[in-house]
Amino acid sequence: MSHPSKTSSRGEILWSPSQERKQQSHLHAFLNQLNESQQLKFDSYEALHQWSVTEPQLFWPEVAQYCGLKLIGDPSVVLSEFVMPGARWFPDAQLSFTQHLLDPSSKVEAETPAIIFEGEQKEFSRTLSFSELYQQVALAAAGLKKLGVQEGDRVAAWTPNVPEAVIAMLATASLGAIWSSCSPDFGPQGVLDRFGQIEPKVLFAADGYSYNGKIHGSESRLQNIIDSIPSIEEVIIYPYTGPKIETLPQNWHTWETFTTIDPLEKEELFKPYPFNQPLFILYTSGTTGKPKCLVHSAGGTLLKHFQEHQLQVDVQSKDRLFYFTTCGWMMWNWLVTGLASGATIVLYDGAPTYPKLDRLFELADQHKISIFGTSPRFLSVIEKNHLNPKKDHDLSSLKTMLSTGAPLHAPQFRFVYESIHEDIQLSSISGGTDLIGCFVAGSPFHDVRAGEIPCRVLGMDVLSFNENGEPQVNSKGELVCKSPFPSVPLCFFGDSDGSKFQAAYFEKYPGYWHHGDFIEITDEGSVVIYGRSDATLNPSGVRIGTAEIYRVVEEFDIIEDALAVGIVEQSKKDSSTSQDGDVIILLYVVLKDSQVLNEEFVTSVKAKIREALTPRHVPHEIHQITEVPRTISGKPVEIAVAKILQGQEPGNREALANPESLDQFKAR
Repeated sequence: MSHPSKTSSRGEILWSPSQERKQQSHLHAFLNQLNESQQLKFDSYEALHQWSVTEPQLFWPEVAQYCGLKLIGDPSVVLSEFVMPGARWFPDAQLSFTQHLLDPSSKVEAETPAIIFEGEQKEFSRTLSFSELYQQVALAAAGLKKLGVQEGDRVAAWTPNVPEAVIAMLATASLGAIWSSCSPDFGPQGVLDRFGQIEPKVLFAADGYSYNGKIHGSESRLQNIIDSIPSIEEVIIYPYTGPKIETLPQNWHTWETFTTIDPLEKEELFKPYPFNQPLFILYTSGTTGKPKCLVHSAGGTLLKHFQEHQLQVDVQSKDRLFYFTTCGWMMWNWLVTGLASGATIVLYDGAPTYPKLDRLFELADQHKISIFGTSPRFLSVIEKNHLNPKKDHDLSSLKTMLSTGAPLHAPQFRFVYESIHEDIQLSSISGGTDLIGCFVAGSPFHDVRAGEIPCRVLGMDVLSFNENGEPQVNSKGELVCKSPFPSVPLCFFGDSDGSKFQAAYFEKYPGYWHHGDFIEITDEGSVVIYGRSDATLNPSGVRIGTAEIYRVVEEFDIIEDALAVGIVEQSKKDSSTSQDGDVIILLYVVLKDSQVLNEEFVTSVKAKIREALTPRHVPHEIHQITEVPRTISGKPVEIAVAKILQGQEPGNREALANPESLDQFKAR
């Protein structure tokens, strides 16, 4: 049960887990296992976390045992070297990624739903049981094998978030091949920038997709992609939105004909591969150039997701797990791996607010979703349009809400409890594509405090470094990870000597993973994230996270969206706020209902920021724009805008969901 809001030195507590919920959690059972196997008792989560990062060679095998990781061979060597980069986990062990997702445990019955799919167009909705999913994967794996796919080959998919994507991924993994996917809202150049680097042998694609009620066909753009990537030998196209394609080009196959051969036998479908077998290629955002191609291992991904799903989020086999995502974001991979914990995963494809703003809450109602994943941006849209999902929907099945993609601010925490559900655990989580997982999150034992992420994830030795590279608490600094973790990428694809990988994460602090987030860790272990450190504003040498400004700006009901950037002012325009060569802050806002920015409102925004923060946070100028430039995964691109304002090229427009929005900004 929830408890009345109370305050502490760290601020407002909005929810606390009941004793019953704690005792029924995976984390409680895991602690019992540690007590039996290691004779260890911990009096706090922080004590457990400290042990997990100082004794990783004891901690991670315990996680593997608890979560049911099926390791074949010799798992006695846990870590080859205690260094980053270069560490390899369980180098002498093997596993089948496909087996873990199709056959999660004896507790899950074959006819239990594995996938529930809903699209914008509800006629496309369907459900697959674990038994049906197994059969479909066995057929698809046989189809890929017949097309000549072998261990190490790349299989790509330009696809909406439909069951075929999950089926094709698991079939690919069963052959020891490497899966990579992009969503269909990536334009042809964006797809080429990604798939062109990894040279896939086979490409999966749907015949189209739906967004905001409009059907988009894929055939002509698909042909463009195929013509531009010579490595693609075979194409499998599956029906989703359009009429059946009567005549297919050479080497194109329909899903129906592709899956009409004898299925792969179980022994071959569940063939084990090395723990460090490449499984996924994911991509950095690519806003400053071509995206970097991150290669993630099968074992590292599975073990990391097991730990997060069960010990941080408390995913149980009876849960229905949903995250609003596309196949171009790592949260798709994270969601799908929930099958390994026996959860039913709920896929949704389309706009989250079509045909009504509360579409996703309808989805939660209809399918009794218990773990609901979203973003601060979605919650902001719901709040600013005065929706009250708690009043309009039966959300009694919800036990947990997750949020990622950007910092979740204190008012949004309060909105969730006031207007969505008063008795759920709201966990802001943060990590990245780079590690295909989280650095910081919630846990079944933690209170929910407005504006804070409750804890560092077990096994993740996260620190905040000051400008001298020294760990600190209660101060903003660089997010670093001190020691290896299973989902450190194997490499960048094509980076033969590892120099680009080294430069990306280990150059600033040799031997430490430098993530590029601006964070504060409190002396009690909770975390506040202030945005990307490469977008940090530095007026008069004071480091300010953009999230600090967004947190205040979002309190204005008529501001739909905002973007803050810092630029070097070369001419002294206002001696009261800026010096020659100093950094000034420019704030751009999107207003609701065609309202027009005026001087009175500008003054009120500046006053509110000054009152809530400091005079140094106050923007030098505030301007109105029609939309904020964002990556395809929804993140604002402050750096690209700052470059334009300073007369530079903004970088790779193809990485943006709305590249035309950059045209609003001109060099000062």
